Amino acid sequence: MSDTRTGVAVVGSANLDLVVEVSRPPLVGETLLGRAGGRFSGGKGLNQAVSSARSGSRTRFCAVVGQDEAADVLERTLSDAGVTTVLRRSAAAPTGVAHVLAFADGDNSIIVAAGANAELDADDAIAGIEGAAVVLAQLEVPAASVSAALHAGRIAGALTILNAAPAHPAAVEMLPDVDVLVVNETECAELGGIDRLHAAGAQTIVLTQGAGGVVLHRAGRDPLHTEAFRIDPVDTTGAGDAFCGALAASLARGDGIEEALIGASAAGAIVAQHRGATTAALSAESIATLVASR
Repeated sequence: MSDTRTGVAVVGSANLDLVVEVSRPPLVGETLLGRAGGRFSGGKGLNQAVSSARSGSRTRFCAVVGQDEAADVLERTLSDAGVTTVLRRSAAAPTGVAHVLAFADGDNSIIVAAGANAELDADDAIAGIEGAAVVLAQLEVPAASVSAALHAGRIAGALTILNAAPAHPAAVEMLPDVDVLVVNETECAELGGIDRLHAAGAQTIVLTQGAGGVVLHRAGRDPLHTEAFRIDPVDTTGAGDAFCGALAASLARGDGIEEALIGASAAGAIVAQHRGATTAALSAESIATLVASR
């Protein structure tokens, strides 16, 4: 990695999350009464950028939003977290929206309307990662744009991280340009499993298992398990994104992958104890404090 490359560049989605607290998912044709949980900034890309910045890394975020009030809310969230933004405002599409059903046990179900996120193109993505030491992307924006960002990052000497969420068949084709692949158990299964992912070019796979912790799979080496921090979850909506952002920040500082996974797990645990996908409670200091209490 070149010494002139610094920080984390995140290419991804930005949504306004509309949260409704309910006891269970509604049945088909059923109207279910719930309680308004609030409006929060979200989208996997935004969440991960905020986490990276709050975890102590210089962070830039590339996305497309609408020309609406929702975009103003997202910009304020990014600015408050210290994220440098490369936001293009669409002339035609509204800012993306996620409808989140939050259940009493901390789990959730989410429906996303992509809106302006669907307009993020390869030129946006390539420009957004310029000069970064670590490139982090997900799959809530067009796959071709994600592929372009990862390929450009690899050529330029950046460390590339793909959080293959939601699972998309195109992710397998991107693996030769991916240094670290992050998937949960469902995504891993949908993409064919650990062995297939290794065979397709993924040398380092981080398998997240929620309360079950994290398993690091490296080609030719035994799996390494990192235990989850024991918490009482309030809202797990952004926990996985906090994990990815903190992981990228740690790797950008030059930490080893095993150390980075511990801090990333702590970041996910901190966010899961708060309502919404991002929280000001997440910081380099709060991560260090939780890790020290382990």
